[in-house]
Amino acid sequence: MQKFKPGILDDELVHKWAREHVDGVAQNLRSLAEARTNAVGLGLEKVLEAFSNERLGPQHFASVTGYGHGDQGREVIDKIFARVLGAEKAAVRLQFVSGTHAISSALFGILRPGDRLLSVTGRPYDTLEEVIGVRGSGQGSLLDFGIQYEELALTTRGRLDFSALTQALKVQRQMVFIQRSCGYSWRPSLSIDEVEKVCQLIHSIQPKTVCFVDNCYGELVEDKEPSEVGADLIAGSLIKNLGGTIVPTGGYVAGKADLVELACCRLTAPGIGSKGGTGFDLNRLVVQGLFLAPQMVAEALISADLVCGVFQALGFAVNPKLGERRSDLIQAVRLGDPEALKVVCKSFQSSSPVSAYLNPIPASMPGYESELVMAGGTFIDGSTSEFSADAPLRAPYDLYVQGGTHRSHIKMSLTRALVALVKEGFLDSTQIV
Repeated sequence: MQKFKPGILDDELVHKWAREHVDGVAQNLRSLAEARTNAVGLGLEKVLEAFSNERLGPQHFASVTGYGHGDQGREVIDKIFARVLGAEKAAVRLQFVSGTHAISSALFGILRPGDRLLSVTGRPYDTLEEVIGVRGSGQGSLLDFGIQYEELALTTRGRLDFSALTQALKVQRQMVFIQRSCGYSWRPSLSIDEVEKVCQLIHSIQPKTVCFVDNCYGELVEDKEPSEVGADLIAGSLIKNLGGTIVPTGGYVAGKADLVELACCRLTAPGIGSKGGTGFDLNRLVVQGLFLAPQMVAEALISADLVCGVFQALGFAVNPKLGERRSDLIQAVRLGDPEALKVVCKSFQSSSPVSAYLNPIPASMPGYESELVMAGGTFIDGSTSEFSADAPLRAPYDLYVQGGTHRSHIKMSLTRALVALVKEGFLDSTQIV
């Protein structure tokens, strides 16, 4: 990344330029933002219909203690989520500490020694590498348990390689793993249409193979969910889309009833499965978060559009580009310099409602190979639905931005980031007049 001499600029002039740039992009995106707001009703109608059909009442907000036997709130929540996700069965559990935990429970619950797992979206997200065993050893990974793993590279355009998949399916695969979101990779996220196409191909060749979709960051972004178009099982986190920014922890698995039960047997124990686990008297937050989710997802998409437009107009590479179809909440920006990553993350952190005084510095995090720099001053720790930005400290130094509860906050954060980039010489100050 080219670096410019910061020059001597009046602070007020720089702030004025940054505000006007961000406001100009927002103005140009008004019609897209309006369309996203208008689409909220589709998701909300689905949620409200599920509440009504399952006769949700205040009595379901309470939880039982101990084992969680006969927890009516938990049982109703499972049925509600199953309806919203178009699945036979769902298990929504605060005992899942993350989306990775939910995915891991499904993998270990279903696969057996000697089974073959195939990833068709390249290398999975960093936190799954040690779960599978492609990184790390001796911690009880899938490979440690004798489960064979292969992955198919994406095409040069970052798309699914259907020809390679057809060839790979000449060998029996017990499960095919499909990561819907781009994760920390510079590729398009999978659309629901693509998920449907790949599931159809897999089932046409191997009808009993489990199509398992990592649904993190993708819920409610499109009109349908993977379990409505052929996926046998999906999993995700409640501190992302479906938690509506207020659920304090947890995750879910959904899909075919027998597969969901197997995943739950890994979470709890064989014989207990989905019948155990208290809701810690947080059931109200789980359903209220789901009620808020369509609005929060729309606002996060509007925020992603704004981040994309602001940086694209300044000449940065972005993924997806402005106007391209979105399948998840993530917006990637290629900053091209580790110091620029730190500058933007520091600016976003300073705009956060929580811990704004902190300066994000690169550090190791459990489950990640590279050091991460992360701005995440959120009310729920790690809640990427609120507003966060993070990046592995490795070339080509791409920043991954997600979430945003309201666009005004994102505009303020972007304005601060642009001011900081100018002052540090990462934007050409001679163009500011």
